[in-house]
Amino acid sequence: MVATQHALDLATTAARAAADKLATTITGLDVSGQMPLTDIFVIVSADNERQVQAISEAVEDTLREEAGVKTLRREGHGPGRWVLLDFGDIVVHCQHDDEKDFYDLERLWRDCPHLDLGAVGSQQAEGQQ
Repeated sequence: MVATQHALDLATTAARAAADKLATTITGLDVSGQMPLTDIFVIVSADNERQVQAISEAVEDTLREEAGVKTLRREGHGPGRWVLLDFGDIVVHCQHDDEKDFYDLERLWRDCPHLDLGAVGSQQAEGQQ
């Protein structure tokens, strides 16, 4: 299977919202072929807990305002260093850089295609220069 255009549009909007809040990294994975519950994982990271919270709130607000999509489930909000936002077609993982490095979701889902979401995090942008 391939992620739907609707899911890709939502993931692109979420990535843009994360980039606007200065996410350290932003990755999109098409998990539609491996997971029947969602089409895309958007994995974003930040270097401190406040930034993780700011990014997760910006993603929720942007998807609600621009796409009319509400969060179906939220895990880790508050003092968490990993906030999971489930929007149905996409799941957004907002992680502290340390958690991102430790859990390495990209490695766990390495068989899934990476997506160009049109946004890069600050570390990714530095690496492209």
